[in-house]
Amino acid sequence: MSPATIFNIHLLLGYVPWLLCFAAYISPKLTSMDRVEAQRAIATLHSFRFFGLVFMIPGVVGPDLSTGFSTFAAYGDFATGLLAMLALLTLRIRPLFWLFVVAFNLVGAVDIIVDYFHGIQLGLPAGQLAATYWIPIIYVPLLMITHVAAFYLLVRSQPRKVRNVVGQSTAS
Repeated sequence: MSPATIFNIHLLLGYVPWLLCFAAYISPKLTSMDRVEAQRAIATLHSFRFFGLVFMIPGVVGPDLSTGFSTFAAYGDFATGLLAMLALLTLRIRPLFWLFVVAFNLVGAVDIIVDYFHGIQLGLPAGQLAATYWIPIIYVPLLMITHVAAFYLLVRSQPRKVRNVVGQSTAS
């Protein structure tokens, strides 16, 4: 098998265990939570995306990794991580919190989609990812799945059970 084929199989199969884990453990927990707390949990995960700047560190990635890919991926991750941190920092100022939740999810999802597009368009040689090879295989699928979940949680109505519990706790 060619390295490109192995990389593509890894990219695809990276989603399978995360989707299984998400369906069994994460989704039931998130959907049972208050909307703010669920988005807070997702923002916490995405706040670590500042780590994407690693794509611009020589020696960590291969010397022939396209700057068209690495620069956009690095700054897209960095922006998403900062927006997620701002969401967490503005938790008590709800209009700002919701603005940053929407912003980090939009920027983050677009970043991942464009990174996939750039990788395909440029014929990204997997070996040039070097020490960062694991990021699109193991980390990115969870990020994309949680972006989809965040958008779902933003548009769905709060379950009655959660509304009642939240209403009781704020009344206490």
